[in-house]
Amino acid sequence: MASTAGAPVPPPVPRTGVAALSPRYQVAAALALAVVGVAACVHLLMVFLSLAPANTVTKQHGKAVEDWVFPEFEQNWKLFAPNPLQQNIAVQVRAVVRVKDGGLRTTGWTDLSAQDGDAIDGNLVPSHTQQNELRRSWDFFTATHSADNRPVGMRGSLSEQYLRRIVVMRLYRTYPADREGVIQRVQIRSCTTNVQPPEWSRERVSDQPVYRVLPWWTVTADEAAGGVR
Repeated sequence: MASTAGAPVPPPVPRTGVAALSPRYQVAAALALAVVGVAACVHLLMVFLSLAPANTVTKQHGKAVEDWVFPEFEQNWKLFAPNPLQQNIAVQVRAVVRVKDGGLRTTGWTDLSAQDGDAIDGNLVPSHTQQNELRRSWDFFTATHSADNRPVGMRGSLSEQYLRRIVVMRLYRTYPADREGVIQRVQIRSCTTNVQPPEWSRERVSDQPVYRVLPWWTVTADEAAGGVR
């Protein structure tokens, strides 16, 4: 039998990943992964409960589920059959601005949806905000209001506040406070136009826009301050 005495000892295999950390940091990494895992599981459970039929959990804790999911994580299936969207809906806004001399001025209508469209057009990686923030806030509002713009259910006021904060923030980009003044009130409307069928189709739809005009809303001090920032 050949002797192994004097044979070189192979170098130790270097530790990588979490194993390369000191014990204290290994514990911290494990805790961080556990927190992320629990948060992911809670989020998936909340989204599932928001979509599932009414059950014992949603009857007892429905408010907590809604507060977690809406409006940022609300699910929507309008892209798919049998009722895909066949309309273009633009959200527009105008404002009453108190200018530096103390007078009030009413702006013209600003097409916020067109601004998003311009930002997305030709952009290979458009942001989630440009694609969905305004659109989803309007969907949230219409889902919680009747045709005469009255809130339906407990989320009506929340949807109004959410939509108003977004348009005020966007208006301050168009009308900076240090130049134009302070926004006092806003009015929002939607402009809906039908997508025209292809030339070979015999279907005929109106090409005239239909407007849904909301009442004037007073901008709160918190919303004005958030817009200026």
